[in-house]
Amino acid sequence: MSAKLTLSIDESVIRDAKEYAQKSGRSVSQLVESYLKAITKPSKKRKSKLPPHIKRWHGAFKNDDQRDYKEIIIEAIWDKYNK
Repeated sequence: MSAKLTLSIDESVIRDAKEYAQKSGRSVSQLVESYLKAITKPSKKRKSKLPPHIKRWHGAFKNDDQRDYKEIIIEAIWDKYNK
């Protein structure tokens, strides 16, 4: 079900949005709707898709104390190469 919504937006933004919408073959309403859906509904892709180089570090460092994570990483690297 569609409903009307009135927005106050800077004229230059409206002009750019209309131009972008025309180039992409969509209406400004469709652009706004898809944007609002994207920011209000959590995406399954964003939650579960971490790059492999990030995934491999998950759980690599334990933080039982309240130190800054940078300090913990520096200490772990120091220990690794100075044993």
